[in-house]
Amino acid sequence: MARLAAPWRMRLLVRIFGGTWCLLYVAGQVCGDQSQGAVFLREFTLIRRESLHEDFLSDLLNSHKTEDPSSRTARSEEDRDGLWDAWGPWSECSRTCGGGASYSLRRCLSNKSCEGRNIRYRTCSNVDCPPEAGDFRAQQCSAHNDVKHHGQFYEWLPVSNDPDNPCSLKCQAKGTTLVVELAPKVLDGTRCYTESLDMCISGLCQIVGCDHQLGSTMKEDNCGVCNGDGSTCRLVRGQYKSQLSATKLDDTVVAIPYGSRHIRLVLKGPDHLYLETKTLQGAKGESSLSSTGTFLVDNSSVDFQKFPDKEILRMTGPLTADFIVKIHNSGPADSTVQFIFYQPIIHRWRETDFFPCSATCGGGYQLTSAECYDLRSNRVVADQYCHYYPENIKPKPKLQECNLDPCPASDGYKQIMPYDLYHPLPRWEATPWTACSSSCGGGIQSRAVSCVEEDIQGHVTSVEEWKCMYTPKMPIVQPCNIFDCPKWLAQEWSPCTVTCGQGLRYRVVLCIDHRGMHTGGCSPKTKPHIKEECIIPTPCYKPKEKLPVEAKLPWYKQAQELEEGAAVSEEPSFIPEAWSACTVTCGVGTQVRMVRCQVLLSFSQSVADLPVDECEGPKPASQRACYAGPCNGEAPEFNPEETDGLFGGLQGFDELYDWEYEGFTKCSESCGGGVQEAVVSCLNKQTREPADENLCVTSRRPPRLLKSCSLDPCPARWEIGKWSPCSLTCGVGLQTRDVFCSHLLSREMNETVILADELCRQPKPSTVQACNRFNCPPAWDPEQWQPCSRTCGGGIQKREVLCKQRMADGSFLELPETFCSASKPASQQACKKDDCPSEWLLSDWTECSTSCGEGTQTRSAICRKVLKTGVSAIVNSSLCPPLPFSSSIRPCMLATCARPGRPATKHSPHIAAARKVYIQTRRQRKLHFVVGGFAYLLPKTAVVLRCPTRRFRKPLITWEKDGQHLISSAHVTVAPFGYLKIHRLKPSDAGIYTCSAGPAREQFVIKLIGGNRKLVARPLSLRSEEEALAVRKASPKEALQTHKHQNGIFSNGSKAEKRGPAADPGSRYDDLVSRLLEQGGWPGELLASWEVQDSTERNTSSEEDQNAEQALWHLPFTMVTEQRRLDDILRNLSQQPEELRDVYGKHLVAQLAQEIFRTHLEHQDALLKPSERRLPPVAIPPHKHVSGFSSSLRTSSAGEAGGGSRRPHRKPTILRKISAAQQLSASEVVTHLGQTVALASGTLSVLLHCEAVGNPRPTISWARNGEEVQFSDRILLQPDDSLQILAPVEADVGFYTCNATNALGYDSVSIAVTLAGKPLVKTSRVTVINTEEPAITADIGSTIKTVQGVNVTINCQVAGVPEAEVTWFRNKSKVGSPHHLHEGSLLLTDVSSSDQGLYSCRAANVHGELTENTQLLILDPPRVPTQLEDIRALLSATGPNLPSVLTSPLGAQLVLDPGNSALLGCPIKGHPTPNITWFHGGQPIATVPGLTYHILAAGQILQVANLSGGSQGEFSCLAQNEAGMLVQKASLVIQDYWWSVDRLATCSASCGNRGVQQPRLRCLLNSTEVNPTHCAGKVRPAVQPIACNRRDCPSRWMVTSWSACTRSCGGGVQTRRVTCQKLKASGISTPVSNDMCTQLAKRPVDTQACNQQLCVEWAFSSWGQCNGPCIGPHLAVQHRQVFCQTRDGITLPSEQCSALPRPVSTQNCWSEACSVHWRVSLWTLCTATCGNYGFQSRRVECVHARTNKAVPEHLCSWGPRPANWQRCNITPCENMECRDTTRYCEKVKQLKLCQLSQFKSRCCGTCGKA
Repeated sequence: MARLAAPWRMRLLVRIFGGTWCLLYVAGQVCGDQSQGAVFLREFTLIRRESLHEDFLSDLLNSHKTEDPSSRTARSEEDRDGLWDAWGPWSECSRTCGGGASYSLRRCLSNKSCEGRNIRYRTCSNVDCPPEAGDFRAQQCSAHNDVKHHGQFYEWLPVSNDPDNPCSLKCQAKGTTLVVELAPKVLDGTRCYTESLDMCISGLCQIVGCDHQLGSTMKEDNCGVCNGDGSTCRLVRGQYKSQLSATKLDDTVVAIPYGSRHIRLVLKGPDHLYLETKTLQGAKGESSLSSTGTFLVDNSSVDFQKFPDKEILRMTGPLTADFIVKIHNSGPADSTVQFIFYQPIIHRWRETDFFPCSATCGGGYQLTSAECYDLRSNRVVADQYCHYYPENIKPKPKLQECNLDPCPASDGYKQIMPYDLYHPLPRWEATPWTACSSSCGGGIQSRAVSCVEEDIQGHVTSVEEWKCMYTPKMPIVQPCNIFDCPKWLAQEWSPCTVTCGQGLRYRVVLCIDHRGMHTGGCSPKTKPHIKEECIIPTPCYKPKEKLPVEAKLPWYKQAQELEEGAAVSEEPSFIPEAWSACTVTCGVGTQVRMVRCQVLLSFSQSVADLPVDECEGPKPASQRACYAGPCNGEAPEFNPEETDGLFGGLQGFDELYDWEYEGFTKCSESCGGGVQEAVVSCLNKQTREPADENLCVTSRRPPRLLKSCSLDPCPARWEIGKWSPCSLTCGVGLQTRDVFCSHLLSREMNETVILADELCRQPKPSTVQACNRFNCPPAWDPEQWQPCSRTCGGGIQKREVLCKQRMADGSFLELPETFCSASKPASQQACKKDDCPSEWLLSDWTECSTSCGEGTQTRSAICRKVLKTGVSAIVNSSLCPPLPFSSSIRPCMLATCARPGRPATKHSPHIAAARKVYIQTRRQRKLHFVVGGFAYLLPKTAVVLRCPTRRFRKPLITWEKDGQHLISSAHVTVAPFGYLKIHRLKPSDAGIYTCSAGPAREQFVIKLIGGNRKLVARPLSLRSEEEALAVRKASPKEALQTHKHQNGIFSNGSKAEKRGPAADPGSRYDDLVSRLLEQGGWPGELLASWEVQDSTERNTSSEEDQNAEQALWHLPFTMVTEQRRLDDILRNLSQQPEELRDVYGKHLVAQLAQEIFRTHLEHQDALLKPSERRLPPVAIPPHKHVSGFSSSLRTSSAGEAGGGSRRPHRKPTILRKISAAQQLSASEVVTHLGQTVALASGTLSVLLHCEAVGNPRPTISWARNGEEVQFSDRILLQPDDSLQILAPVEADVGFYTCNATNALGYDSVSIAVTLAGKPLVKTSRVTVINTEEPAITADIGSTIKTVQGVNVTINCQVAGVPEAEVTWFRNKSKVGSPHHLHEGSLLLTDVSSSDQGLYSCRAANVHGELTENTQLLILDPPRVPTQLEDIRALLSATGPNLPSVLTSPLGAQLVLDPGNSALLGCPIKGHPTPNITWFHGGQPIATVPGLTYHILAAGQILQVANLSGGSQGEFSCLAQNEAGMLVQKASLVIQDYWWSVDRLATCSASCGNRGVQQPRLRCLLNSTEVNPTHCAGKVRPAVQPIACNRRDCPSRWMVTSWSACTRSCGGGVQTRRVTCQKLKASGISTPVSNDMCTQLAKRPVDTQACNQQLCVEWAFSSWGQCNGPCIGPHLAVQHRQVFCQTRDGITLPSEQCSALPRPVSTQNCWSEACSVHWRVSLWTLCTATCGNYGFQSRRVECVHARTNKAVPEHLCSWGPRPANWQRCNITPCENMECRDTTRYCEKVKQLKLCQLSQFKSRCCGTCGKA
């Protein structure tokens, strides 16, 4: 905390008594001398307010003179009169930090008053206080907390920024509105205002500048720089409009970077602002701005105000982090945010040091450059960062001379000269400006500017621009013709021309240029109309006129009256002057008059002359005939009827002049129908010469005569539409337009027909063009959103937002983010805002409840739901799925507790399970079982299930059923010692029971057998036994459903069913048990027992059958077998073919029944007679149901012989037997199929049994290792088809295969015969080729060729004793885990070319090893390759100019002329390479007669020559290999073109007598229309045009061609005749009334202005003086001005006269001043005797020929300037080393300047290594 300096801790008043200080306290007065301490005297310094306190120095003594206020300043004053003592030392600072004050005193040595100040101040301790120091004014208020105010203590808080008295100590009592002035002055150094540096000294506010000096007026600029110019920051202001929605709740308003100041944001609307921050160290933060107040966010003060309809955010700055202002959606309405702040310019230009000198000695030059510097990271960055700020001005490079010292003598230099004298500095040179791009309205003109350098000989060459950067580069573009273009200016409308009804009104429209002058150059298309109709609401009391007043055809007299009475109006109009006198005194003469186009300027009430083209309508005649009376004195005759004529009754005119026809005018149109008008001329009857039309009588003028002409349709031409808007505003966009070919049939009917494009001869204009080809401004380019981070409960998805610029070539340039000025789109957003489903949240398991032995563990569970906000909420547990009891408690087993005297063991618990299958056959009250097995039981049986454990306390055993924890109930009892009892089984008891002893678990499966000996399906949900009973009563069949096994071994369902997985682990034996129960696999006694049992169940009171009772005596209550026995059967069945499983399964089930029954009898006998070891054969009494295993085998032949016709036909099946080979004696071995025989040294005989069933009876044959067994006296075939080998030898070793065959198929099984147990492998030497099957199987040793995607199984059946171990290899490397290995077979799934190779199977045991191989080849059937470039290149190389076509599976076509040749390609791909055969018309091409062909490129190309009609048709190529075939086709069509007469074309005219229809000719190829050029050589059929539309035409306006213009410039008039004509069907055109045409079309105008351009001419001034540049000896140039003007003398732009030959403006002239020539002196000595740097110079000057004095050199520029220096003594110096002669060579190498000659030699050593 800032300490209060000692002299300031009490409130003091000071007065001066002579030289002694007196300190007045409130309680008393203490006086002392100056040494007792210093205090501040109130002295006037600089005050903020204008008015001064009157008591300013009232506490000073009379000895201190009051100064004039104007002289009171804070500046240091010199002593005025030497009466002052020296200034004393500075006092201690009033504060230790935050800016305090210190003073110094002096005393007056005179008795009089001294002029000046006796105290002076300065600031001190201008360092910021630490944040914990607090406010200085608040410290002073808190010092009064322990002083009572009106008898009460308060906690005082400061009141700042008092406008009336900022330097009084006003404080407010905390929690109240009480404000008290606790002291009249604050301590010196206290800030006057919180946001100002001004400080209070002696109770007055003194000005303090930002340099912390009293009286200083320096202030910080907006960038925070003291006395700065604001160039280090930039003002950023803008407005944001929210685009928020329910899916987009947040958005970024603006990013305000580190160091910004004076930030102010105003939000208007319902939304809410919040802040995100990121410090320079990368720490991120967020501030919600929830309430009004001042906050500290990342050490930056934030002032926030929240109102109902707006929010205001202020930050003074500078910001200590990057602030991102964001907006949160809080309402339906949009919000706007206005922001303004000053952003620091963090990238500034920094000047570099000078580059290395261009020469190491003798004088060179060097330049500086500028680099862009990042002020935040203190590193150099790319220039584009500095270009981003327009305020950044790149420093211009500086240039200076360097290395002016003479070169050392070793280089041969003798003399040094200034660098610039002989080697001028590079300079900028510019080409002349181009013509301006626009004649007005602002254009641009450009020029090329390049840096050039002049060498010794004066040759100028272009060099790098950096060499010229020491001077500014001249501009290459400048604006021109920036004055506005002329534009139309419309005056006010005139009054209406009528006082009632419909009339017209006019206005003046002038073309005004940028000088305000009336001129030409405005576009006629944009001229505003100068007249319009007007209606006066007053009704007219006369017949209403149909047409406006102007449209009435005035009679001549009316016109004459109008002309004579014409007055100047505000509408431009022709104003004729009075006629001149007649040119003759008698006879016929002429009169002339001036006719001007004038307008009344209403604003100045003056008349202005206008160009003639500004006046509309016909110009009045300026010449007319006049008759001055008869010349011979005869009285003229007067005919009153002729007064209506044009000149009114001039007698004799009709006799001298008359009208006559003189041919026709030129046709008004060149096509599509025009008109010609008969030319009527006024002729002198006597001379036959043309005369003025005014001399002929108008009333006698013959009628207009018109005729049609140019009736042919116009030729086709392109019609072009307007360009569409550009598709892009920048980058490069596209514009399109419609372009179509059309022609005009009839102009009079305006009939136009659109044609095919090829009928327009001119090239088709483009329909697309590029537009807006300039770079776009940088903009944000957001990518697609990434997947949401969560599936529910509110996640985040992100995307990348880059600043990119679309360039003019369509590409994108990625830029730094600072280049995009708009606010950056959000790069992440919330997603998946849905509540998650409820779920259990489980805690960790607790520690075991015991320290040893068996205990329990528990864990708690809460039902949790993750809401869409991402927050987890605890909900009612009923909303979560049921939680199993085992999920919350489990047993645990630690080390067994140590008994006294016995060490503890570490064995884990163990359950002694029994892996058995139980089948209940008779009713029993109770059955006992041990866990680990499967039980198929009858209903209503009580079951006791025991779980025997070791090393586990039985009370801790837990039971589950189907995963659900079991507890005791009335039906199920869980005993405390590892027992489970189920009372009277019911269907719902079926399931999987699990016993858990710590980590050990065992299962027991219970299934129920129904009354029909079928397994009972488990009910889905039966709540009670009564419910189940009700169901059974209602539908017994439904209650006892047949269980269908899913593994497909026995079922005959669909393939899908066969492939389906097992329903559950407890059902894997269901099929076998179902077969045992229902398919007659038992001995008859068992079947009888079940039938009797069923009957006793149905009728318990009936008498039991004695036979059944006898049978039941031998039956077990429950039959038992081992699980592994059933597993063997299932595995054996799975290896059988599907079609044999059914029949084979029956035999296996029957065999199983025999074994089970025999085992039971053996068990009984063992109980009865334990001493007997051998069992007699079982005697089974005959029974009608007997279908046992042996009987089914032995009676098969009899059945086939006797009743074969009644049995169904069946494929052969060899019966596999599981029993091991029987060693009947040491020398004789008897075995069944599927076993291995090991030949020993004493083996004398081997008997191999093979039993087969089938209908018809199968035939048995034997083979060894795939080859038929050759029978001999040693190898015998027994009558029962067994194979016997006597005295076996080593050659007999192998796999013996028994083959059973009948008409329906075959079956085969093998037996292995090994030698002394050595490994044996069953091999096959066949080749397997597969192209269709999805899976193939082959024995090892074969060759497999298959297509891709097939499952390949390679069987490696091995034998050996002990069993041989199989190992697989591929290409001699061991096969890895991805391949499926099963019982010696190798399964390769979905084979591809990568699986191709040599597969080896190695069989090994202790007796040896054996390896066999199979080659796998992957076939690729013929197919069309995806890339056709190769075959196309082959076709092109075979016949570069021949037409070609590629065949394809769908067919292709090639159309050819007769006699041509063609190439057909057959693109094909496959492995092995397919063979290609060609066919024509389905026949092999070799058999087709008359066909000339060649087969090329291994069959891929067929060349057919000299094509004719017989050659055309379908060609096909057949490609085939081992994997398949492919046929591709192509058709050759011999084309022939011919003309076809088609429908009639459109009639050439819609009426009249010229209409004809031409039959249309089409060029056809195979009935398809083609370009007519193909039929050019064919004979056209004769066609005759047909007349059409021969009918009268409707009346129409006919116009003649325009007459010649009356003036060649300055505005003339041309006319034409307009008549209403009707063209008859006969072809005669007759005039009709104009009204008939008016109804159909508006009358064309008959008069128009022409040659509106001004009459211009070139004018020129006199020649100027002969003082131009000299161009030769005595020759100079003189100039004159040449300008364009009107004949009236008005100057115009030169372009107006461009059509006229322009006079010359320059010429040569003789000048004394140009009598000059170049004079040269002798060469100086060479500067070097050797080397490459010697040069010599001479003086070259321009001198006058007469005076021989030097004159400026430019006068001699007409001749080449002689060289003023040259190289000399260019010979190698002796013993010159290649070494560096400057210390800058490393820099030269880094800057890659070694190629410059001056560096190459100076840095010879360094540059030589580069």
